[in-house]
Amino acid sequence: MRADGTVLSVKNLKKKIKDKWIIKGVSFDIGAGEVFGFLGPNGAGKTTTIRMLVGLIRPTEGSIEIGGVSLRQDSCRALSQIGCIVENPELYPYLSGWENLEHFARMLPGVTEARIREVVAIVGMDQRIGDKVKTYSLGMRQRLGIAQALLGSPKLLILDEPTNGLDPQGIKEMREFIRDLASKGLSVFVSSHLLSEIQLMCDRVAIISHGSVIAVGQVADLLKRETSTVHWHVAPRDRGLALLEAADGVTLLQEEVRQPELEGTGADQGIAAELNAERIPELTERLTGSGVRVYAVSIKNPTLEDLFLRLTEGERIE
Repeated sequence: MRADGTVLSVKNLKKKIKDKWIIKGVSFDIGAGEVFGFLGPNGAGKTTTIRMLVGLIRPTEGSIEIGGVSLRQDSCRALSQIGCIVENPELYPYLSGWENLEHFARMLPGVTEARIREVVAIVGMDQRIGDKVKTYSLGMRQRLGIAQALLGSPKLLILDEPTNGLDPQGIKEMREFIRDLASKGLSVFVSSHLLSEIQLMCDRVAIISHGSVIAVGQVADLLKRETSTVHWHVAPRDRGLALLEAADGVTLLQEEVRQPELEGTGADQGIAAELNAERIPELTERLTGSGVRVYAVSIKNPTLEDLFLRLTEGERIE
């Protein structure tokens, strides 16, 4: 690890295949004990970037440092600090979980039986580690795969779609498990198409589009830059609509907002608008002062999905 606590440092990473630049300039850092999300639409370069991080393909330009060690100059020492699962973990179904871990431990220097027991405890599989892998649920296979990735005591764990195929309970457990790993000082780089999970799981995110990082930062800070959507239920609606349309800093949206509980009041059909939520009291006062009855005001805070769709102009995520 570098003196400043950086575990992974990616600087101006580029990849050219034939005459086409697939990755045009990707830069980000990951600190100790941080969960870092990596998002990108189809063809954005997310998978290519991950393959460069784990040494499966070489960058055309740029640098990758893992624990302060250059991947280009000393790949063995750099990669020894990474544990990774790219797509689904490769396991032997007719061996037990313990036998799988013993097999993979033989490929790594210095992994003792005590370390195997330690990773089994970390992933919470003490009760089932002696059972054959073919009897495991998908969530248990994912946990065993993570145990395998942790055998070499890495500083950084790279997970590609760790919640893929899990049911809602399994997704929740995986999210809590990843957060727990980070709380113990392990850095986790995670890619996922479940944006709501990334928002709950990650400290920071990077969004990649067309081979370049277009946003990187803490989730809360990135979302602060987005405007809120406010739903107004007022009567008479036409007068309220005219007042809101004339107000500075208010953008009306073509969005149907209905509240059946208000049927018969004239306010069941709402008005959707983008504005700074701090202006709600002022606008409410203006509406009521003009004889408009305000039945309900609700705020829809921006989500990571909203930010992603705006930045990538609605491209499909991988």
